[in-house]
Amino acid sequence: MPTAAVCRRHGLSTATFYKFKSKYGGMEVPEAAKLKTLEDENAKPKRLVADTMLDRATGPRDNGEGCVERPVGNGGRQPAIGPRARPTLTTLIKRRDAALRVMRVHDISQSRACWLVGVDPKTVRREHPPDSVDIRKEMQEIAGKRRRFGYRRIGVLLDCKGMIMNHKKLYRIYREEGLSVKRRRGRKRARGTRTPIPGAARPNARWSLDFVSDSFGASRKFRVLAVIDDCTRECLCLVADTSLSGARVARELSALTRVYGKPGCMVSDNGTEFTSKAILKWADENEVPWHYIDPGKPQQNAFIESFNGSLRDEPLNEEIFDSWDDARRKLALWRYDYNTFRPHSSLSNQTPQQARRALEQFEGHAPGALASDGEPEYPNPTCRLSL
Repeated sequence: MPTAAVCRRHGLSTATFYKFKSKYGGMEVPEAAKLKTLEDENAKPKRLVADTMLDRATGPRDNGEGCVERPVGNGGRQPAIGPRARPTLTTLIKRRDAALRVMRVHDISQSRACWLVGVDPKTVRREHPPDSVDIRKEMQEIAGKRRRFGYRRIGVLLDCKGMIMNHKKLYRIYREEGLSVKRRRGRKRARGTRTPIPGAARPNARWSLDFVSDSFGASRKFRVLAVIDDCTRECLCLVADTSLSGARVARELSALTRVYGKPGCMVSDNGTEFTSKAILKWADENEVPWHYIDPGKPQQNAFIESFNGSLRDEPLNEEIFDSWDDARRKLALWRYDYNTFRPHSSLSNQTPQQARRALEQFEGHAPGALASDGEPEYPNPTCRLSL
């Protein structure tokens, strides 16, 4: 008979026929049956060994010292070091989580996973909704208003509202809701006002300030204090020196207020110069609200960060400073060019000075000392940084 007819008669495909032919070709029927029996017998020990290894990897066992070991929380086993035993699964929630983890990691049935971990299958199948929903909701509201209250004080407030419970249950719910109070470390820093930061819709509505570092000569470091107007993007000053303390920053801000007028708000990071007593005293005497951005969130002070990028890219990385006078002169010239001739994309390609004049003409007045009859304190843009 042809091969196709044989395959059609016995319900086989051609590929299966040639597979059997390569495996059992040349054998008689008893020999083929004997080979099949040996393969089945070899598969049973392999399966038993695999099941035993899986049991040892997931289920409890005696560590040889009279202590029964349980699987660790991540579903695997850690190598034992000395006589120390593996942590046990003491609660039903931990056993249920361990059974679900074993089913997910090792791809075994639910009954087998429950037998290995030592938990009732009903516990694994049953979903456990959170208990005491009203208490949890009230606890969340209290913790949102009083962020530094622990579970004991929250429990006292709950008792006043008639929600009395055991302290152990109170602590369990407190931990499950993730309301643990983190311990504050480090020195106490000024946090500024909690009112929302006003928008920069007009000149002098909001100023931003920050420091930029560079070096000149034989790797001598110096810092640059940059202050900008967030509305017009105008650079109000670039003060370069080796040391810029809080008192020095306060003096520079006083000089700027005499030239441009008092700002509506100041925005900075939490640096030591900006949180010093001199700055707090200056802000209190001049009645200027000071907003500090969150630590590690420079994007909250995006205007000064964008200006720092331009300052770093254009003068600091392009120029080589030979001396103090050279550094201050080049920074002053760049500031004059930045405010007067350099177009700004966020201002419809206007210069900062053009934007300031347009806004002042629209409002009908010049704020601060710009509207006064006297000359400003620093009429020359280069003398401000040469002091």
